[in-house]
Amino acid sequence: MKENNIFAHIPGELGRELVEQLIDNKEVSIERIVSKGQISPASGWYDQEKNEWVVVLKGEAVITFADEGERRLKAGDHVNIPAHKRHRVSWTDPKVETIWLAVHYP
Repeated sequence: MKENNIFAHIPGELGRELVEQLIDNKEVSIERIVSKGQISPASGWYDQEKNEWVVVLKGEAVITFADEGERRLKAGDHVNIPAHKRHRVSWTDPKVETIWLAVHYP
């Protein structure tokens, strides 16, 4: 049986952000995201069809919103991002893994 621990099975080296689907159905998807210095592509903003609620479980990050500026998140902080609210991850801690839980919903 697979170990179901949000902090388990994180590679020692993260060449790119790790995104793992934990739950995925037509209504809701839940992802574990692990970042270590990774940021959103410079080419643009996320503009998603669904709402997204994210919580930082470990580490730190900065999300930049096109119409509001930056919001720094540390462990325990969460934010709800309405559908089509343009945003990007502009910083994650390069020394410590940032572990996110992201819930996408209608």
